[in-house]
Amino acid sequence: MFFIPPILQQPPVSLHLDLRASGKSVSPSLFGLMTEEINYSYDGGLYAELVRNRAFLDDRRRAAHWAAVGEGSSISLEQIGPDAARPTSLNVQGGVANEGYWGIPVHPHALYRLSIIASAESGGPITASIESPDGRVVYAQCRMGGLGKDWRKLTSSLRTAGDCKTTKDARLVLRTGAGQTVHFAQVSLFPETFLRRPNGNRPDLMEMLASMKPQFLRFPGGNYLEGNRVADRFPWKQTLGPIETRPGHPSPWGYRSSDGMGLLEFLQWSEDMGAKPVLAVFAGYALNGEVVKAGPGLDTYVQEALDEIEYVIGGPETTWGKRRAADGHPKPFPLECVEVGNEDGFDKSGSYEGRFVQFYDAIKAKYPNLKVIATTGGQDWLGAKFPLSRRKPDLVDEHYYASDWDMMAMASKYDTYDRKGPEVFVGEWASQGLGDPWTGREKKGPMPDMASAVADAAFMTGLERNSDIVKMACYAPLLVNLNPGGRQWAVNLIGYDALSTVGSPSYLAQKLFMTTVGDHTVAMSLSNVPNQTDGNRALPGVFASATRDSKHKLVYIKLVNALSSDQTIEFEIQGASVQSNGSTTTLHGAPRAVNALNQPLIVVPEVKHLTGLGSMFRQIIPALSVTVLTLHCDR
Repeated sequence: MFFIPPILQQPPVSLHLDLRASGKSVSPSLFGLMTEEINYSYDGGLYAELVRNRAFLDDRRRAAHWAAVGEGSSISLEQIGPDAARPTSLNVQGGVANEGYWGIPVHPHALYRLSIIASAESGGPITASIESPDGRVVYAQCRMGGLGKDWRKLTSSLRTAGDCKTTKDARLVLRTGAGQTVHFAQVSLFPETFLRRPNGNRPDLMEMLASMKPQFLRFPGGNYLEGNRVADRFPWKQTLGPIETRPGHPSPWGYRSSDGMGLLEFLQWSEDMGAKPVLAVFAGYALNGEVVKAGPGLDTYVQEALDEIEYVIGGPETTWGKRRAADGHPKPFPLECVEVGNEDGFDKSGSYEGRFVQFYDAIKAKYPNLKVIATTGGQDWLGAKFPLSRRKPDLVDEHYYASDWDMMAMASKYDTYDRKGPEVFVGEWASQGLGDPWTGREKKGPMPDMASAVADAAFMTGLERNSDIVKMACYAPLLVNLNPGGRQWAVNLIGYDALSTVGSPSYLAQKLFMTTVGDHTVAMSLSNVPNQTDGNRALPGVFASATRDSKHKLVYIKLVNALSSDQTIEFEIQGASVQSNGSTTTLHGAPRAVNALNQPLIVVPEVKHLTGLGSMFRQIIPALSVTVLTLHCDR
């Protein structure tokens, strides 16, 4: 007889949790959202305006995204608008159509609100319709009267029938009647908005964002804050008031911003999600390298920042608090953090420390309780090259765009961080598959796949374990228009077109993490963890973090399996009695699995209810997966 040795099996991964100690306090603002105007995130995205180039300012030479409709019709641009914010008119004889942002969405029983600013020699009516590109199908129609020689704002509504076809292949058409020339200075069309806010946001996208339970919203950018030139910085004062008073400005991502998403709209957006605003203020550096150095020349921009903060939190007795109240929001917003600039480590002149000191001192003098965030000067990233020694910021904003492998390697990054601070705000981060976001864009994205979601989740376990030093974190970019020409960045969290939205696997993973955050970390240790390799380097194949919700007596255990095989996890829990019933929510799939508009459910959360749990138990965690295990305890 021959002896047949037993098959050698990998021993289970051992996870030991100790609930006897209270653990570190978890930052109550740990996970939030970051936003800027990129990938048509606002215009053509979250901001619900359906007319593209509504004020005819996108191109001085032609009426971009507008076209004459009907035999004998003609259109032309002329610089005879009603005021400085609306200097251009579109002169129309016959009919004109707007294509929207890659179409106008049509749903049954949909209500649209149309407003125009126009003048005409004669007072004939305008017929407005939402119709198919060939004009054969009219989904909704209205007639508008009241035209005159003076500029007037006219409003009306359109409603689709209950049996109309759902489509994004539609356009807005305005017909002026035979022999009449109408001068349009603005044309605006809004569908129903989230919470029915005037000048509001798309409900479907807002519901996706609100369901993540973000604790903060960082705005207005990103590069969008700075602009390509100092003159192109986010002009917050010009974004207040009625849309017809907002001239818009160039976005650094190759298209013009309407500024319909203005300062108040950002603040209301955060309010509608139950999140606190994190306000970034322009600090004197533009993307083309233009710098306003510290000193008297920077005073104007410091005052702009102080005025902006006053608009957000000032009382009704203050100049800008009174303006906010007049704009419809008497109550101040719950601002706690102000960020001075954005990625100022790229300022090769080395002027940031001086600029930061000038802003820091002015903000602290007037608002001593506000936390001031620096964009350089941390223990890593660009901090070593651009130190801040004259003032210690309350937090430092660090950004990380990395390959999946490098992002997983950073799961342990903050384990050995100096607890003397400064505290950290990871204000932008994302796994990029292979390489960085500036290379091979056409080969990556537009949204992260399952492999990147696993890398993102591995990194987030490190953020959660170290939330005594990492106080805030947010992924970027948040949004991307998936139409051809709508994307400037390789990998983005949430995608959409005019009609539909889709969440990437990373969106789903982050939603899992963000909705299961306790108030204290749980002491834990992992052993028997198999390694993964990329040929030359090795990393752990399993990542974990754990927190407890003291109020509801819950323990959340995050488990990330980056390996290509299922892993058995053996749990040992001390310091609390674990109830028999619990649950897991798991995301898993093939490495390149990704959700798409036409296949939004390739990767979806799977919920399982568990029994037989206790102080010791085992669970199998699927290959390439993100799992949240929820336990009910007696303390």
